[in-house]
Amino acid sequence: MTPGEAERPPPPPPLRPLVRTWRLDDTRQTLVLASRGGRLPGVVHWGAPLPRGEDLAALAAASEMDVTGGMLDENPDLSICPEAARSFPGQPGLICRDGDGRPILPRFGCAAVEERPRGLTVRCRDEAEGVAYEARLDLDPATHVLALSARLTSDRPLRLEWLAAPVLPGPQLSDELIEVSGRWVGEFQLRRAAWHPGIRLRENRTGRTGHEHFPGLVVPGRGATATAGEAWAFHYGWSGGHRMVAEELPDGRRQIQWGHAAGSEAAPGTAFATATLFATYGAAGTNDCATAFQRHVRDRLVPKRPGPRPVHYNCWEAVYFDQSLPVLKDIATRAAALGAERFVLDDGWFGARDDDATSLGDWQVDARKWPGGLDPLIDHVHAEGMEFGLWFEPEMASPDSALLRARPDWALGPPDQVLGRGQMALDMARAEVRDHLFAAIDAILSAHAVSYVKWDHNRVLPVPDAAQAHGFYALLDRLRAAHPAVEIESCASGGGRVDFGVLSRAGRVWLSDSNDALERLRMQHDAALFLPAAVTGSHVGPRRCHTSGRTLSMPFRAWVAAQRHMGFEMDPRELTEEEAGTLAGVTAWWKRNRDWTMTADVLRLESADPAIVAEAQLARDGRRFVVFAGRAAASAQIAPRPLRLTRLDPAARYEVALANRAEAPALSRAPLALKEGPLVLTGAALMQTGIALPWSFPETMWVMEGRRL
Repeated sequence: MTPGEAERPPPPPPLRPLVRTWRLDDTRQTLVLASRGGRLPGVVHWGAPLPRGEDLAALAAASEMDVTGGMLDENPDLSICPEAARSFPGQPGLICRDGDGRPILPRFGCAAVEERPRGLTVRCRDEAEGVAYEARLDLDPATHVLALSARLTSDRPLRLEWLAAPVLPGPQLSDELIEVSGRWVGEFQLRRAAWHPGIRLRENRTGRTGHEHFPGLVVPGRGATATAGEAWAFHYGWSGGHRMVAEELPDGRRQIQWGHAAGSEAAPGTAFATATLFATYGAAGTNDCATAFQRHVRDRLVPKRPGPRPVHYNCWEAVYFDQSLPVLKDIATRAAALGAERFVLDDGWFGARDDDATSLGDWQVDARKWPGGLDPLIDHVHAEGMEFGLWFEPEMASPDSALLRARPDWALGPPDQVLGRGQMALDMARAEVRDHLFAAIDAILSAHAVSYVKWDHNRVLPVPDAAQAHGFYALLDRLRAAHPAVEIESCASGGGRVDFGVLSRAGRVWLSDSNDALERLRMQHDAALFLPAAVTGSHVGPRRCHTSGRTLSMPFRAWVAAQRHMGFEMDPRELTEEEAGTLAGVTAWWKRNRDWTMTADVLRLESADPAIVAEAQLARDGRRFVVFAGRAAASAQIAPRPLRLTRLDPAARYEVALANRAEAPALSRAPLALKEGPLVLTGAALMQTGIALPWSFPETMWVMEGRRL
């Protein structure tokens, strides 16, 4: 201490900047934005509802951090677009350069905040740099889903490296992240990663949504389960490559960012936009987040189709490329007798397509296989009471095709690139490519009574390019406008393009090319964190699965398919009389119940036995439910552990019965009440004590039906 320092008065505290606040509310959550000193606002609360009279300025003040050694003299804002120019110590929300390569480091001022019913639009600008930032935040009070997006505009062309959708804070009382990874025939694998100082970055640079990095994240609060505790969830609704950043700053704050894959906006421009980031909060476990996303997809995003979801038949694993009219007519008749209501002709009907090395892109009917055209098969399918669907893969072409021989310049990427499935991607950014594809597909759809299109995408792109996804959307939107009655399924080698962006245009997704019911049991269970049953295709595959080599019983295969939008994808000629009877019976059960199961909430159940993968489908009015309890493996203990249900009325009485009690094996020897007839229990008993299921072999399913009395 220097002489006289003790007598020197302390400096006055800095003046507290003016704080403006805004809030969005529904019955489940409150989000509060605060802007300090006219700067970009940030989220100071996102979680359980706050009282309407809460002093939001005081809340914002209470969230401010202290300053101590090793820190700047003022904490840079963790805003909805953190700014490098304000010394933000983590990943900024915007990285861009001007035409000369000079970094642009805006310091945005909050120009205006427009308040709309259930929404806000934040407009900010840096006059010196000539750039403007706009964020939209909307909260759906019925589905409890936030929709957030950002837009950047400039007075001169810029090169964009990174633009995040409005940034949300990561919860402090959380120890881990639940990410979604996967592979071909092994999609939707949940991985838990611990929060730690620094960046957790996941990026998909394949140019499509991807099997490997599904654009979804669940952040459980400490101790949260499927049925209890706080949870936050995110999904970036974009069909191109994406990036996720989950960062813990040195000061302890956490941020979560989503946007397109870095650098995927290849061309300079004066306007850029993120896709929509969907986010939700729940206080009753991850099921809160799951049901919010399920309802939002089903009720807000997916194009509406009149009538019930039809039982689906796809001929791919029955015949592959070996298509002939007599064989397919016979298969169609058998499929209809089993209960199918839609017949889909898969790959192989066009060009000279006898394998996957040729003719992709030549969208004319193969006269060798179909000398009379497709109409004789379509007429037969209709006569059997089924719709007709057709497979396309419009964004790709074979080097050995009339299309690429005529227009090799239409291929995306260098001529010597590594092929994928023997094919190349077309440059969907080119208007002439999209015009050609529209004309070819429109001609087929206009000439034939096609009510369904399976739209495939069987290779990753040679370079990440946002223009591909924009071009895909433009083509799909144009075709949907021309043929509004045609339903689209999104398939990309199975689940390679499953996201909310494509689901605003497609009514169904093909979750995986695996029809192995054991793998599907787990995959569908985990995908339910984001997807409703009605859009998730699930098919009864061949007795011996073509992708795993596993042989599974018909009851197990049929009940796993009945958990979602049910279909078949095997050769019905292989079925024994007993198998056909079982499949027809389960299909009839699905049809009797689809009016409510396809709008039900899918609730993941916490099983005390890790060998059991269980879920409940609860009707929207709460009066009916069905529980699927699949045994994936042998249990460690001898007898089954009780299974507890969720989301029932504790005081109500429910009648519960086994839908498939006849499938009990001889080794299930006790005269259990559930096997003998219905049980009547309160919701409290079903949720707190649970039900002991009968003993069963691995790779089997119990199905319990319940109704409120």
